[in-house]
Amino acid sequence: MLYRFIGEEQSPLAAFLGILFAFALTVAATSKLQRFLPKDAGREYAHDGKLSAGKPRGAGVIFVPVFAAAALLFSPIRAENLIYLILMVLCMLTGFLDDASKVPWGEYKKGFLDLCVAVLVVETFLKYNSSEVRLALFDVQVTLPPVLFAALAVILVWGSVNVTNCADGVDGLSGTLTIISIMTIYMVDRLLGVGGGFSYLILLFAVCILGYLWYNAAPSRLMMGDAGSRTMGLFISIAVLKTGCPLLYLPVALVLILDGGLGLVKVFLLRFLKIRILKNVRTPLHDHVRKVWNWSNTQTVFRFAIIQIILSVAVVYGISL
Repeated sequence: MLYRFIGEEQSPLAAFLGILFAFALTVAATSKLQRFLPKDAGREYAHDGKLSAGKPRGAGVIFVPVFAAAALLFSPIRAENLIYLILMVLCMLTGFLDDASKVPWGEYKKGFLDLCVAVLVVETFLKYNSSEVRLALFDVQVTLPPVLFAALAVILVWGSVNVTNCADGVDGLSGTLTIISIMTIYMVDRLLGVGGGFSYLILLFAVCILGYLWYNAAPSRLMMGDAGSRTMGLFISIAVLKTGCPLLYLPVALVLILDGGLGLVKVFLLRFLKIRILKNVRTPLHDHVRKVWNWSNTQTVFRFAIIQIILSVAVVYGISL
């Protein structure tokens, strides 16, 4: 691994080269390999969903392995982080198999696989970290029983995977929001002095998403598919757990939560409890603002991003006080 040839710990040169490598390889690999990706069939019920028909999808199968390679080459890999990388690749593979399948996988099958990954993530986290929860904005620390922490953390990880996946539906939206969320977490790591080697992985993952967005910016040439969106959600949840402040997930990913999560809640209540809510609201919310409020795709991405940036700035400033 390159950092070992330069020094026992990661050097500034290795970190610099890793960032450039991750972005350049993502752009180059996407350019060369996108023609081999499965083609999207269009989404029948999504606003303008048919416009995506014929575009390559599943680009996560390109930028996630590039991220893993950059992490292995340029960062000091601890056992904990290596397990997270393996689980991210596993999550990417399950998503890509769904992307490539002629018959989409059922919701329960995908939900169960996400649950298995979430359990493994939380088991790994508790092996290397405590069950202490810090409320960063209130300067309060609470130690939860490991079983309770594990249950809540599994819900967080599973929820993050699925809300991020549901928020993927407008060119550049979920990737942009993910970058804002994880860079906010990176700044929180810097302020709190936590994160260890994982903080650098945040930067690598962000530039890999940027390399994908090079081709996904409207009008897009390809889409990330479940291979990318589910893995991004997984990474966000791991990153926020590593801060020691898991409740920060709510403000640093609030737009993703509302955009993708309201639809999940709506379907759950109707299917299992026969409770109908938000009757006049289309979900995901990015469909509502485009169909009902007549926002363009560009307005949707920019305005959702602006809202999340404002929330993120408030979080970072609040923690810095």
